[in-house]
Amino acid sequence: MASTNTENRSRHIPVREDWLARRTEAILEPGLPIIDPHHHLWDNASGVYLMPELLADLKSGHNIISTVFMECRAMYRAGGDPDLAPIGETEFVNGVAAMSASGAYGPTRVCEGIVGHANLTRGAGAKRVLEALILAGGGRFRGVRYSAVWHCDPSARGSAVSAPEGLLADKGFREGFACLAPLGLTFDAWVYHTQFGELTALARAFPETTIVINHVGGAIGIGPYAGKRYEVLADWRKGIGELAACPNVVMKIGGLGMRLFGFTFQDEATPPSSEQLAPAWRPYVEGCLEAFGPSRCMFESNFPVDKGSCSYAVLWNAFKRISAGYSADEKAALFCGTAARVYRLRSEA
Repeated sequence: MASTNTENRSRHIPVREDWLARRTEAILEPGLPIIDPHHHLWDNASGVYLMPELLADLKSGHNIISTVFMECRAMYRAGGDPDLAPIGETEFVNGVAAMSASGAYGPTRVCEGIVGHANLTRGAGAKRVLEALILAGGGRFRGVRYSAVWHCDPSARGSAVSAPEGLLADKGFREGFACLAPLGLTFDAWVYHTQFGELTALARAFPETTIVINHVGGAIGIGPYAGKRYEVLADWRKGIGELAACPNVVMKIGGLGMRLFGFTFQDEATPPSSEQLAPAWRPYVEGCLEAFGPSRCMFESNFPVDKGSCSYAVLWNAFKRISAGYSADEKAALFCGTAARVYRLRSEA
């Protein structure tokens, strides 16, 4: 089975710095430690988001103590064995992490964890690539992400990639997947809510492998699902309930600024405030927390993808507003502790 193919990156909402600058707000709970467990670095058709751009967002006023880089097909090696091409991304990010570790770029441990990519459809042959990624990560490599998103209707696809149908059940893929746990690696899963059955079957087949669901499980709000938010939420809640029954599965809460979810804040003259985002995002956040609990959930920025809809400061303020009623221990898990445990990071500044 072929690996995931890249589609038109225009599926991402364009980032407009001048538009974002129209909204500023005070930082809520500025001392609360945060690990941002999902951001990208790239220089591609979507724009440039490298260390200077990330650092500018990290200086928003929130207490970001550490970050995890999430694969995005950046800086792949040109030429040579195509299976080894993703090693270039990990080498690049490890260099960024080494720069940050010098202390010369601020207190945040940028890219303290690295989640890369390997073509698991190679079956047992994926092991050599995984071992090379671990080596290239310099002690920071934590796992593999696979964008397994697929839908039969192109208008429902809200991702910059589209995988082959039935990827998670593919024999070769599962043979490659089996290599992860013995190497101490996690698996980040990017799927749509219509694929929850496939992901649940995978989680049950490999109970020893930690699976991290990206972007609240991709509840589709575009194409045939536009205007059907309540129906989608009902199906989505049922699916995440089944996934939550698998103790090896955890949830990332974020990605809600993507076009996929069907919100249209990006079309307004002024960027949304956290007071506007909180009620819109709350059903997804609370659905995840009811199913998984704070100890199995982590907030994510998904920057720069979500930056098309709101600023870094506003995004984290929105999460803080939604979680305001939770205990100190629960908020510590959501904003820092779960990510630290899953990705084996330090949980203190």
